[in-house]
Amino acid sequence: MRNHLDVSWAIDFLTVITFNFSFLYVFVVFEHGRRNVIHFATTYHPSMAGVIKQLREATPFGYQPRYIFRDNDAIYGYGVRAFLDSCGIEEVRSAYRSPWQNPYIERFFGTLRRELLNHVIVLNEKHLNRLLREYLEQYYHPSRSHQGLNGDTPFSTKRPEATDEPIKLISIPVCGGLHHRYERLAA
Repeated sequence: MRNHLDVSWAIDFLTVITFNFSFLYVFVVFEHGRRNVIHFATTYHPSMAGVIKQLREATPFGYQPRYIFRDNDAIYGYGVRAFLDSCGIEEVRSAYRSPWQNPYIERFFGTLRRELLNHVIVLNEKHLNRLLREYLEQYYHPSRSHQGLNGDTPFSTKRPEATDEPIKLISIPVCGGLHHRYERLAA
């Protein structure tokens, strides 16, 4: 799997319980190489047609992986495989009840629960979309370091060179102060 990280994505669903005890499903398309969330969508009623629509949105012309890892969820049905075949994407299915065979997206779901969803009460679909977008765009992609990326972030830029001068940092709250992003203060 390590040999194909840069050409592999994963898809899966995450279940979130809302304030009024209804279930929201989050469909995630995840890039293995940079630990990057390519696309996500939320719905109360997942369907095979909805999955195909989201995959179509996540894979515009010329931007697609060579492999997509997925579990054996019945929601994917025959249509998802036909769509992937028509796009030239090879489908890699994990064994039944074996989430460890799709480790990168499962690890992301655990991180998302620990760092965000366990600390907030989701009110509705609009609220969940806003929380996920803010978490991904303002914290996870630009600021959260990953051990698998040698301490880099998914959207890492070149790190400043080390100096002996003291560095002044400012803290920018993200997700209502649940997390903070740190930036250097201009000298």
